[in-house]
Amino acid sequence: MKKVLITGFDPFGGETINPAYEAVKLLPDEIAGAKIIKKEIPTVFQKGPDAVYEEIQSSKPDYVLCIGQAGGRSQVTPEWVGINFRNARIADNEGNQPLQTSVVEKGPEAYFTMLPVFRMVEKMKENGIPASVSYTAGTYVCNDVMYSVLHYCHTEFKGVKGGFMHVPFATEQTVNQPAGTPGMNLKDIAKAIELSVEAILESDTDIKVVSGETH
Repeated sequence: MKKVLITGFDPFGGETINPAYEAVKLLPDEIAGAKIIKKEIPTVFQKGPDAVYEEIQSSKPDYVLCIGQAGGRSQVTPEWVGINFRNARIADNEGNQPLQTSVVEKGPEAYFTMLPVFRMVEKMKENGIPASVSYTAGTYVCNDVMYSVLHYCHTEFKGVKGGFMHVPFATEQTVNQPAGTPGMNLKDIAKAIELSVEAILESDTDIKVVSGETH
């Protein structure tokens, strides 16, 4: 049986919930015949990646899909690239606020996802979930985890394929946000994750579709 490790962060930035892990908790224990391993990780530079590293060591998954909150986005967005750069607009949950530093000293400038993100997006859209590929995971802890996990997969866990996906605010989080702030029902976010895992398990070779950004 294949195994998929799916992680989500704890709340940060003054929020009382994080839709990433709240949605992960709603997932079934098996998807498309694969065992699902769920893990909450801290929104803390280096400690977040360390928690994923330890779980990969322990669980030995075939795939790792890390989920993060991207408040303000209206779609579920699998990420294309993680960059070797930290630049924290706000402090993390332990007060760390690195500015213009590396994630991994002397590491590559960037790693591209190892997951079929375009296939994942098409699967979600076919099932009524707004989705698109994102070309920036930011410079906060989400990117820290994405870059670090891909670094682990390229160096120490070479049989594992990893990637990252951002999700919108949960609907209930938008109550205290400016009018018009997008949100998504937690059940729909969980469904998006489940569909993404199904797409990965169907084939981890990606498809070619007309997409991209002009700026």
